[in-house]
Parts: sequence; structure tokens; C-alpha cells
Amino acid sequence: MSPPPAPRDVTLKRSLTLTNAVLYGLGVTIGAGIYVLIGAAAGRAGMYAPLAFVVAAALMGLTAASFAELGGRMPVAAGEAAYVRAAFQSDRLATLVGLLVIAIAIVSAAAISIGSAGYIGVFLALPEPVRIALVVLAMGAIAAWGIKESVVFAGVMTVIEIGGLLLLIVAGAWFGSDLATRLPETAPALISPVAVTGIASAALLAVFAFLGFESVVNIAEEVHDPKRTLPRAIFLTLVLTTVLYILVVWVALVAVAPAELATSKAPLALVFERLTGMSPRTMSLIAIVATINGVIVQIIMASRVLYGLAGQGNLPAWLKHVSPITRTPVNATLLTTATVLVLALLLPLEQLADLTSRITLIVFALINLALVRIKAREREAPANTYVTPRWIPWAGFVSCLALVAVDLVLKLAA
Repeated sequence: MSPPPAPRDVTLKRSLTLTNAVLYGLGVTIGAGIYVLIGAAAGRAGMYAPLAFVVAAALMGLTAASFAELGGRMPVAAGEAAYVRAAFQSDRLATLVGLLVIAIAIVSAAAISIGSAGYIGVFLALPEPVRIALVVLAMGAIAAWGIKESVVFAGVMTVIEIGGLLLLIVAGAWFGSDLATRLPETAPALISPVAVTGIASAALLAVFAFLGFESVVNIAEEVHDPKRTLPRAIFLTLVLTTVLYILVVWVALVAVAPAELATSKAPLALVFERLTGMSPRTMSLIAIVATINGVIVQIIMASRVLYGLAGQGNLPAWLKHVSPITRTPVNATLLTTATVLVLALLLPLEQLADLTSRITLIVFALINLALVRIKAREREAPANTYVTPRWIPWAGFVSCLALVAVDLVLKLAA
């Protein structure tokens, strides 16, 4: 038997299939976004919340197409930073984008940790800080264990959390006799400033709920045939998530009044109880699975971007250390976990979610602009790579900036 490679030769292992990548993407996306923030979205948009999710999905679809092409062109970890570097030939801008991506993942993981602690509180009467710490530290340990083990673990939990959403949809169809008759309530009869403001504000939260499709590019060095797998995984993640979200949001709003939903710390458990008359503990247990899954996949993503930036020489070299035993970037994972824990203990859920969405929209605008620049320099598209129409990244760039501007106007007007 040959000896193991020296530590400097240890690289990430290509062990993930399309199914693994889609489950990873769904695991990042489906979590606090629907299991926790559905209440906040209902509080902002009322019965128009499904429309807010449709708006967010359409905007994210434009950026998803840009990520699909860029991921196929440059299948590397810390993909966003690599795309910006290739487009603008600026190491500083690339490093800034990479750090923003890390911030998105860390802040998002902190928000999801708080949501998870809320559902765990249904079962354990521990102080909230203790519940948050248990979630973060446990998921950080699993993320450091190994990429295959982590993604398989996350994949199993993703199947469970999707099952929970399907259970709610079936319960709504079985017990909610007025689901179809009340559909007109999802669209305002008249376009009013109040309705537009509510939908726009809820759409910003809904952006947080869709975050995850883009994270697939950051496991590019661990995926088989990334030029084919990455685009497919991105689109499948976004489409499946959109369908589930719209159905679940509508079922929830028909079952529970928006104002009541907005005040619940375990909103989908409340919906399940109201629909079926059964104990909310079943849905709470599924929600715990969903939220801790979101924590682990965000920790994986942040640590891979730290690893990628360190490998590109933009961060300290100790962050690119890969354990010869687990074949994971252990130092980057430890730093990510510690930062998530601090933020989760210091800031409230909705503030973390809004902050995540704002940073994300800025990064997405830069990614779309990067693809515009790359396309403008070449005479023909590369072979064997997904290519999106030239107008798509322009539309993605404008839509992201427009949502940031709307959010700024709403904050100033508040």
C-alpha cells in the first residue's frame, strides 16, 4: 500500500454526483427561509406573500442563469471571486467579493441557527443561547468530518425537510377546502402604495429564502464533470424550491391569518396544528432537521470560499490547510463556525436575514456584470459549456440593483 500524500499535496476529493449537488443546493436553500421567515414575510405582505415569492424567484432566475454559465466556465472553489477576477483583472475586487460571499454564508447560518433554536425550544426548556450554541457547534463538527459524509448527512436531512413541506401541502389540500376559492386574494385588486410596499419588502426577505442555488458553484472542485453538473444542479435547485415555496406559503396563509403567523416562533408547526388538529411537535421536529441542515451547508460553503481565497493567495495560507485525515479545510471550518456562533448570539433573526439579502444582491449584481464583461471580450462562446443569452446578465444586474434601491427607499420612508 502506497503512503498517503504529503500534506501540501492533499486536495479536495471529487466525489459528488448531480443528485448530491442538487441535494446540497436544496439543503442550503430550504431552511430558515421557509420554516422560519414565512411568518415575517406574511407580516410584511399579508395575503400577497405568495406574489412576493414569485417576484423573488423571477429575479433570482436571471442571476441563476449567469451562475450556471460562469460555473461551467470556471469550476473552482471561491467561484464568485474567480469570476470577478477574470472579468475585471482585479485581485482586490475579487477578494472583496469572496469576503462578501463568506459574510453571506456566515450571517445566513447565524440566522438559521436562531430559527433552529426556536423550534428546539418546543422540546427542550434550555436557554436560547445554549440551544443556539449546541446547534452551531454540532454542525461545525459535522462539516469538518468530511465532504462526502457532510453532504450525505445534509442530503438525508434535505429529504426529510422536503417531506415536511410536502406533508403541509397535502394537509392543506386535504383539510383546506378553500385553497382554490381564495386564490384571488393573492393579487391586489388595485395597485396601491401599501400593497406595493408590502410585496417589495417581503420580496427582500424572500430573496433570503432562495439563497442557496448559487452556493453549488463553491463545491465545484468536489463534483464529477462540473461543466455539465453545475448548471443542471443550479437550475434544478431553483425550480424545485420555487414550486415548494409558493405552495407552502399559500397553504399557510389560508390556514392561519397573516398577523398571527407573523408572531409565531414556530410558524409551520402552528400551520400543521391548525390544519390537522394534531400536535405541532411532528412539524417542529421536521423544522429542526431543516434548520440545522441549513446551518451545516452554509458552514461548508463559507469554509470552501475561505479555502479557495487562501489558495489564490488572497488570505492567510493557514486557511488553505486540508486535513490529510478528513480531506476537508479544517482551519477554515473552525473559523467559520466560531464566527457564526458569535453573530447568532448577538443579533436577532430578521435583522440577520435582511442583512444577508442586501449583501447578496450586491454580490449578485457584480457577478452578472462580470459575465457581461467576459462575454463582451470573446468572439464566440466556449464549447461544451452552458451559455445564456447576452441580455440575461444585464437583466440580472439591473434587477438586483433595483431591489437594493427599493429596499433603501423603504427604509428611508419608514
